[in-house]
Amino acid sequence: MIRFILWIFSIIPLKLNHFIGMVIGQYLYLTKSNSRAIVSKNIQLCFPGLNSKQQQTLIRKSLVELGKGLSESGFIWFKNFDDNVKYVTKTLGIHHLRSNKAIILLVPHFGCWELVARMISLIKPVTFMYKILKNKQQNRLLLSKREQGNLLMVPANKEGVIKLQRAINKKQLIAILPDQDPGEIGSILAPFFSQNTRTMTLLVRLTRKNNAKVIMAWTKRLPNAKGYELNLKPVQILSDTNILGDDVSLMNKVIEDLVTTQPEQYLWNYKRFKSVIKY
Repeated sequence: MIRFILWIFSIIPLKLNHFIGMVIGQYLYLTKSNSRAIVSKNIQLCFPGLNSKQQQTLIRKSLVELGKGLSESGFIWFKNFDDNVKYVTKTLGIHHLRSNKAIILLVPHFGCWELVARMISLIKPVTFMYKILKNKQQNRLLLSKREQGNLLMVPANKEGVIKLQRAINKKQLIAILPDQDPGEIGSILAPFFSQNTRTMTLLVRLTRKNNAKVIMAWTKRLPNAKGYELNLKPVQILSDTNILGDDVSLMNKVIEDLVTTQPEQYLWNYKRFKSVIKY
């Protein structure tokens, strides 16, 4: 059933796809859904300077973008990479991929992050780390749609870390989505929007170990379903103190700076602060 729904989303125009996504988002907002509760909690924590009306506006907009993210997943997964690239109408910073140093892509859960891997794999081979889904059938579907061509997916475990290092040794790109709670192992508490939260240390550890260049990559949705804009920007995440906590804090800060540019396009539906608060 899920596969059929995603396929339907893949054959309709992007404008209609995003319209349906908007309807889904409005439904999530009006029905006081679990998604609305999570998004509300996160936005209240991260944007205390907004008044109640402003917070509600951002919550509604964020749920609309969440709805678009749900509907466009089928639009992206069930089309090949060459079809996907047709909808990326603008690309900024692609020249940053030309470097003699090892390159690590920092990919936040911002905009349509699914497109980042696909677009970059058309330029260079890239190894992306992902979290294995509990549902084995859904995980197989996910891998079958993501792992194509020059895009290799590796699990977020010891085996995956070894494969990431091997890719770096071969001068290949690797990519990590670090803005998630990996649990106590492989993480430390670091500020994100002034809230201490568990943050993975893998990306900064690999950066220091390999003297790598870090490029933040994101794809934002353009207004009125006009497509997407792919951005690549070098960022500094290694502190002068050489202290792990300072490095991770810097990493969180560069993500935070991006999020504040268009906060509604960030994945506020994720329980980012679950290690320190109750949802």
